Amino acid sequence: MLSVPTLWTAFVVNFLALGLIWAYVMRSYPAFEAARFWTGSAFAAALGTMLVMLRMVADSLWPLVSGGTVMIFAACLAAMGIKRFFNQPVTWRGPALITGLSFAGITFFLLGYDSETMRILVYSVGESIPLALTLKLLMARQDGRINPGARLAGLVTIIILGIYAARAVFKLFNVGGGFSFVHFNAPQSIMILVLMFLSMAWNFGFLLMAIDRLRNEVADLALLDDLTGVGNRRHLLQRLTEECARSERSREPFSLLVIDLDGFKLINDTHGHAAGDACLQHFTLMTQTRLRPGDMLARTGGDEFCVVLPGSKLREGAMIARRIIDVCREDAEACVGADIPVAVSIGVAQWTTEIGVFPDRLIAAADHALYVAKKEGKNRHAVYDLSPPLAPEPGAATEPALRKRA
Repeated sequence: MLSVPTLWTAFVVNFLALGLIWAYVMRSYPAFEAARFWTGSAFAAALGTMLVMLRMVADSLWPLVSGGTVMIFAACLAAMGIKRFFNQPVTWRGPALITGLSFAGITFFLLGYDSETMRILVYSVGESIPLALTLKLLMARQDGRINPGARLAGLVTIIILGIYAARAVFKLFNVGGGFSFVHFNAPQSIMILVLMFLSMAWNFGFLLMAIDRLRNEVADLALLDDLTGVGNRRHLLQRLTEECARSERSREPFSLLVIDLDGFKLINDTHGHAAGDACLQHFTLMTQTRLRPGDMLARTGGDEFCVVLPGSKLREGAMIARRIIDVCREDAEACVGADIPVAVSIGVAQWTTEIGVFPDRLIAAADHALYVAKKEGKNRHAVYDLSPPLAPEPGAATEPALRKRA
């Protein structure tokens, strides 16, 4: 059987190692707030364990009281990290209340009414409350999916809660001689080793949560335009492919706008690229004010943008195109001094059964409409009617009807 000092030393080394890992994560990813709380939790648990070890060299129960209180605070910090991971607000009032009441309870059953059983019960409740309060977050689906790390941490939490409950019950009924902090028999030593393993598994679950979050953020960044913050060409093609497949199944159309800023090269040549970048960002903000929830704006090239309009027919697409042009015209009229007016040309096309699941056909149609809008004087939109076939039979005289609008 392992000796008491060996078990507690292993506990200290375990928590210190976890604290160093989380400190590295915190330093590498400063915006990942949960890592700060998990770092503090691991180091606080190491401190609490070291305080408990003082009981072996001091003829006093105060090392147990102080160490147990710090361990409860460590559990509160871990729970706060879980809440921050799921973007839940945290305050110090709850942890302070739990830690303070636990300390008061343990102290009372040491000085006022000496009862080891009640001290263990108070400690078990103090450790369990913060863990139980976060269990729902760990086990629930987030954005329609299960986070594997959160599910692992949730299952470990359930096991830990079960161990604390069993420990309190066994002490109340004096089963197995009771669970003492510093005098272990074989079953109690096994329980301590199990708790050590569970603490590592618990933090491993947190690490998996962090990896999953960072991986999703990287995936999102790969689909966003660095300058404007809207979708990039890859994101656009991904969305168009989904919309084409959905329309192919439901036969419900959607529309696409292809937008080009008029005279953008002249803006770059005259005012510089910084002014051109500011112009693109300003246009993005203006356009987003005229879109509906669910519409998608993407930047596909230097001064080229696209807007995906789910559930919209050609008429609705043309209406939104007019809104975008109108807001740009109003902004241009208000420009004074060093302000650079923005003008755009827009091509509008609608999905039809002839397009099927091939988004490049829809883009080509909207591009053709944009070309006509440019040819007719710019600062306007044109719509492309895809009712006739995209690829007529050889010798057929019919061409897709193209309607131009100011």
